[in-house]
Amino acid sequence: MKVLYFDCSSGISGNMTLGALLEIVGDEKYFIQELEKLNINGYKIEISKKVKNGITGTYVDVILEHEHHHHDHEHKHHHAHRNLNDVNEIIDNSKLEEDVKELAKKIFIRVAKAESKVHNKPLEEVHFHEVGAIDSIIDIVGTAILIHKINPDKIISSIVNDGYGFIECAHGTMSVPVPATTEIFANSNVKFRQIDVDTELVTPTGAAIIAELSTNFTTLPAMTTKKIGWGAGLKDLKIPNILKVYYGDMQEENEDFVVMETNIDDCNGEVLGYTQELLFQNGALDVFFTPIFMKKNRPAYRITVACKKEDIFKLQNILFRETTTIGIRYRFESRTELGRDLIELDTKYGKLKAKKVINNGETYIYPEYESMKEMAKKNHIPLKEIYKLEELN
Repeated sequence: MKVLYFDCSSGISGNMTLGALLEIVGDEKYFIQELEKLNINGYKIEISKKVKNGITGTYVDVILEHEHHHHDHEHKHHHAHRNLNDVNEIIDNSKLEEDVKELAKKIFIRVAKAESKVHNKPLEEVHFHEVGAIDSIIDIVGTAILIHKINPDKIISSIVNDGYGFIECAHGTMSVPVPATTEIFANSNVKFRQIDVDTELVTPTGAAIIAELSTNFTTLPAMTTKKIGWGAGLKDLKIPNILKVYYGDMQEENEDFVVMETNIDDCNGEVLGYTQELLFQNGALDVFFTPIFMKKNRPAYRITVACKKEDIFKLQNILFRETTTIGIRYRFESRTELGRDLIELDTKYGKLKAKKVINNGETYIYPEYESMKEMAKKNHIPLKEIYKLEELN
């Protein structure tokens, strides 16, 4: 599986992200051409190499062109006060790919929500100098364009480092991490910390990008690296101001398959049946009961629930709420899954839903029980007759 790993040990910003991803994509012309689909002007992009503490990285600079026309004054004034709707409109009206638009809008909404919280304004009223500015639009849409081009299966990040101290910005002096960045982190699963560097390392745009992209914040996993992208920032610090992005392959880990179990000797069958229904409705992959004998010779049941990692807490909560259990154990397991397609078979009794499963080049067809039951009832034939249909054999 294709993986991108972001090393944010020197923080992250929009142009650092563009620099690093551009080195991985390796096609500046493609990048510029895609950006032109946005149909906004008044900027140009300069891509250069910058050396940071002996390391060379790519620096992407969005240069705003200030025209000196009278009639343009109002137009420019409008630029300075774009709100989220204006930004979404620019993205929606562009000729960019659908998933590029989706990703860009998701990153923007993270910045917007944070600004709305910090300034205590409703979302539609947030006028960001941060987001409204053309360079933020370029940073965020540009990131979406490059991610779409790389098309990784998984994106992981290191713990994100920010600095400390104070910086000057449009609102005056702010402590680091700046308020918008802090709010973006608070509304995501980003793991971040402060390190001993006296300045801002993470911009709100950078925070929103990594919050949206990365699913996991950890040390570099076991992967074979094909390429490294080095994205240079603007600052000269005691650490290299560089975002390092690894691109490579990782073994598909099956660690997201969970089996939970609990033994219950004091709960009636009706409650257990109802609980099983609820578990299935809420994403359990399998739920079954095993009769067991527990202490004091009590006949009892073991409930086993198989689910995806992200559903553990939701399903545990159902078990605790609905049954009398006070403890649930779980373990991560591997499983082998065959690829499957849902198909419809034409039979002399009508259409029958079935699963087509492929294993080692062989195809098996398994009819869906509910569909067979319906067919048997409708045609007044025994269920076993449907198993004999030549379409299934």
